[in-house]
Amino acid sequence: MIKEKALRKILITSITLFVLLTIYVIKDFSTKESLETNLELEYVTGIGTNSIYLLNKDGYLVKSKILLTEKDKKDQIKTLLNNLIINNSNKFPDSLKATIPPNTKILDINYDEGYITINFSKHILKVEEDKEDSMLESIVYTLFDLENVKGIYLQVEGEKLINYPNKKTKISYPLTKSIGINKEYNLSKRDNINKVVIYYLEEIDNNNYYVPVTKYVNSDSDKIKIIIDSLTTSYIYEPNLMSFLNNNAKLNSYEQNGNVFFLDFNSNLYDKNNKILEEVIYSISFSIFDNYNVKSVIFSVNGDEVKTVSLTDIN
Repeated sequence: MIKEKALRKILITSITLFVLLTIYVIKDFSTKESLETNLELEYVTGIGTNSIYLLNKDGYLVKSKILLTEKDKKDQIKTLLNNLIINNSNKFPDSLKATIPPNTKILDINYDEGYITINFSKHILKVEEDKEDSMLESIVYTLFDLENVKGIYLQVEGEKLINYPNKKTKISYPLTKSIGINKEYNLSKRDNINKVVIYYLEEIDNNNYYVPVTKYVNSDSDKIKIIIDSLTTSYIYEPNLMSFLNNNAKLNSYEQNGNVFFLDFNSNLYDKNNKILEEVIYSISFSIFDNYNVKSVIFSVNGDEVKTVSLTDIN
């Protein structure tokens, strides 16, 4: 009888400890992961992730991912913006930083048929002059990776933010991705200017991040030609940016047909193991989606289809 009571007591105690430990682990995991950038989630679909653009040590905005579990659009916008505000609770790698000044509050968010109006507290005006371009670009690019966003308007304490806080340059509304990101000017004359967004890679803490660069160049070439030429060149202006596309990779042909962009390469699209690197596929795809109004990219090698990438799958 005593033995049975002892066993029963041990069993009850063990079950109680197990339940308490499980609750603790679940609570700790959810708190830590809700804000943490997790590169392993970069292209996993169906688990609630969204892009966020953070500042690296070289002053470039870098495309990363955070968990986003909210279903309501306004709640999604608020979560993303809160992660862009500099504070001690941000769980980002040490090399990546948020862009909106500390203590900034989101007073109100309005979402109407694709257009977002955000009312910030006056603390947003404390942004440093050399960071205000990056701040606006990070807000725009982060929110435009949500579905069905057409334009963004900014307010401060209920008043429209008319100028950049320090430079006093007028802001053109609605804000869209047309403002560019990580802008680089390679111009020798004022006319024949082509604006092209190209996605490179940067290694941070042993992980590869995608870095969009908006290049302004004197060229009348199609944007796709500029993209591939830039990704295959052995020389990149910024030494910390990389491309894994083989220098000998060539476009046999390309075509936009409705919402689909077709690319046909020579066999140098493959690596030495006869595979196509994910970094190559996504660098090209991200670049195409930012320059062309399409929803999918189809890759082929010498006429044989090898890969299809959908906009909804990678954003």
